[in-house]
Amino acid sequence: MLSACSENGESNANSDAEFPAKSIKVIIPFGPGGLADVTMRLLGEPLGEILGERMVMENRPGAGGVAATTTMLNADADGHTLIVLTNGTTIAETLFNKLPYQITEELIPISAVAWFDLVLLGNPDAGYQTLQELLAAKGNDLRIATINPGSTQNLTAELFKSRANIDATIIPYRTTPDTLGALLRNEVDLVIDAYTALKGAIDNNQAQPLAVTGETRNPALPDIPTVQKTGIDNFVVTGWNALYTKAGTDPQIINKLNQEISTVLATDDIKLRFSDLGIEARATSPEEMQQQLLADIEKWRQVILSTGIDTL
Repeated sequence: MLSACSENGESNANSDAEFPAKSIKVIIPFGPGGLADVTMRLLGEPLGEILGERMVMENRPGAGGVAATTTMLNADADGHTLIVLTNGTTIAETLFNKLPYQITEELIPISAVAWFDLVLLGNPDAGYQTLQELLAAKGNDLRIATINPGSTQNLTAELFKSRANIDATIIPYRTTPDTLGALLRNEVDLVIDAYTALKGAIDNNQAQPLAVTGETRNPALPDIPTVQKTGIDNFVVTGWNALYTKAGTDPQIINKLNQEISTVLATDDIKLRFSDLGIEARATSPEEMQQQLLADIEKWRQVILSTGIDTL
């Protein structure tokens, strides 16, 4: 059971009334302009208005989220410092052998914020209109581009290889524009990345979406089937961004933040702004979010172990 209490072990009955007493810092373990950064900034302004204090975004990218998480754990357990965790966090739990913290014990969930799938993108000039056509033509010669090794996109490609039962070649690139450039030059046959990163290329007809990785179709791409609907069973990848804070924070503060985040994410304006980016705005209870975290840690652990990816 999740618990959150003050350092002396007693819950402060007035903490929710006194909270927040100052601006709230949100640590984002990625650079500006990324999906996590954009979604938190969209949430931050209306959430700050409801709470009566400003939400201050602090980008601390790099080192697999270690720098960001260490900063979070050095803060007070009073709800005035939050951190964005993602499904990438669950990968890091297995990929990095010696993390300087126990994330499942030292951080506690507040709520999910954003849910999204990935897109499998082909070159429209290659002549393949569906994922089935591409697989039939390329099979074991398929070349897949993703960003960095160990990223959600990269491990999704590994999972795709396994579920499709093909011996494809996965080629990691530094950035999404690099993968798209390789696709347009016919150096690769498929790119796997989030819709928000690929939206420009799709809108400009530079790339052809062939499938999405979620359980259902992406509202931003209503005509594009899921990977499972193309005949590849047991393949679902759903990304998420969630807000966590330091263990020991009073449960009434956690509940207040959860309620107000839920209120903001339920508004038509936020739902529409997220949807335009191919993202679902949806809150969860703290318990539901922790269940998702633990399930994804195990899911990606199995992918890492089965594919023989070197841990760090």
